[in-house]
Amino acid sequence: MSSSTNGQWYPREWPERIRALAAGEITPVTPRLAATVMLLRDGGGAAGGPEVHMLRRSTSMAFAGGAYAYPGGGVDPRDEHWGGGDRRPGRGWAGPSRKEWAMRFGTDEATAQAIVCAAVRETFEEAGVLLAGPDASSVVDDTTGEDWERDRRALAEHELSFADFMERRGLVLRSDLLGAWARWITPEFEERRYDTWFFVAALPEGQRTRNASTEADRTVWIRPDEAAAGYDDGELLMMPPTIAMLRQLAPYPTAAAALNESAHRDLSPVLAKARMEGGQVVLSWPGHDEFTKRVEVTAPEGDDGGAAGGGDGAAGTRGTGGDGPA
Repeated sequence: MSSSTNGQWYPREWPERIRALAAGEITPVTPRLAATVMLLRDGGGAAGGPEVHMLRRSTSMAFAGGAYAYPGGGVDPRDEHWGGGDRRPGRGWAGPSRKEWAMRFGTDEATAQAIVCAAVRETFEEAGVLLAGPDASSVVDDTTGEDWERDRRALAEHELSFADFMERRGLVLRSDLLGAWARWITPEFEERRYDTWFFVAALPEGQRTRNASTEADRTVWIRPDEAAAGYDDGELLMMPPTIAMLRQLAPYPTAAAALNESAHRDLSPVLAKARMEGGQVVLSWPGHDEFTKRVEVTAPEGDDGGAAGGGDGAAGTRGTGGDGPA
């Protein structure tokens, strides 16, 4: 992987897989549901504006190594249920109801619940931040103790369901602290695909982020416009959804302003399109012209055909530290 004039991560195998898809040689796999959360905090300094929490995927990773993204990952099937059987959240859920989230997402209620639960769970697993509290009007103020760490590891290793974790600790999931921001779906030619929902959330008072992900080697708080400038200069590697989110967040003066705007965001899915033109593959993301890429299918190893060119986890939507997008 390399970059040209900016920091878009571009897999070398894409041109050949796009050609194979067009020729009917491969069948698209069904995307797995995933959630990614852009944690925001109001930054200090003369520049002002909120900062966003980002993770850098370990440079040793085969997929998007060194790319910056946000905490996130795939939905756990147990996220659809609150405890065993068919029980649903009651007093353990605060904020918009499952029905309201389903209407916002255009899904059924079980799917909506799974997406919201995944967003809260993955943020805790990968950043150590928990959007939950003892009741509907409070949030836990410290999750750094060893007992919290044991639970976090158990969640990350799928030894503990999120519902059981919440019930055992007597916590209420604060779905009102999340704002749905965007939806990106991994291109059809990818081997692993994700239908990823991006959220915004403000860092709860008293909590602090940490690098809790096993797939990230660095975390940073950075203003969206500064991160975007690093991408434009080729210094920060990212996938299309990541940089697209940064550009969208940059105009907001506070975390609260971004959260307020989330209620009006269009959640129509963004899905990359690919077509063959002569000996070239033309790859584009509708509504995001900056990521359009033309690649020679027969480009030799090391040529621009496998490098970068124009944009998290979802060029994809592969997620960040987890396997969801980011």
